[in-house]
Amino acid sequence: MMKQFVFTAMALAGVAVATPAAAQGSCNRELLEGIAGDWVSAVEKGSGFELQLGEWVDFQANLEIGFMGEFLDKPRQVDWHRALLDTTSCKVMVESVILDEAEPMVLSTVLTNGFFGVSPISNIVTKRGDWQFDAAATAQHARAEDWAPIPEGQRDSRDELLAVANAYLDRLGDSSVQVPWAASCVRIDGGTQVASCETGLPGNLAAADRQFTVDEVLGAVNVQLRLGEQRRAGSVTLRIEDGKVRYVHTMANCGGDADCGLPQAS
Repeated sequence: MMKQFVFTAMALAGVAVATPAAAQGSCNRELLEGIAGDWVSAVEKGSGFELQLGEWVDFQANLEIGFMGEFLDKPRQVDWHRALLDTTSCKVMVESVILDEAEPMVLSTVLTNGFFGVSPISNIVTKRGDWQFDAAATAQHARAEDWAPIPEGQRDSRDELLAVANAYLDRLGDSSVQVPWAASCVRIDGGTQVASCETGLPGNLAAADRQFTVDEVLGAVNVQLRLGEQRRAGSVTLRIEDGKVRYVHTMANCGGDADCGLPQAS
């Protein structure tokens, strides 16, 4: 997919351009935590000036070329969020919920830190009419989960986490694929909680163009991808403990097609 790079003039659309000294050093969790906080602040203030952006900014909205100013068009309160920090790829994924009555949203946002600042940014947005959307239920269920850091010495490696995540995504398209499930694995499909991760999974759903964010400390993997024959923009986030899937969060933007034609949780 062709990318669009937006130069300094993008500030006219509400985007600030900067060259932070931190971006030129080594990547670490403190740096990525700061980027996650800046993104939340940008959403809450409705301003790209909260972000330390690179000179060239690649912004994608639902995996298509987009403009940050079109999303950051007004302040929106972020009622819940969690950040996955990938120090290997130097990027952060922020899963967040906006409970505004007029326009609730659930977001999956991946921000990559480059040498000159933050870019690219990929923002997947789900709203009413998207697959099983329920922002309030999503926040309620997500808050109840335990995503505490995995103790050192008990953490799965990056390769191990990726292998489990790929097995889960492969299982969506082929029911014969074996996935290592935790004894009590829970899914959130859109806003619907499914008490068993094996229940109601499809066996013919393509999961293509996978882009990974991996946080070994949280035992977590996020995958932004295209789902189904219509290639809907989606996000799958997994918590993996001792090599087994403990939690799964899935969201999909339907592009105006109610519920995307994707399977319903059961």
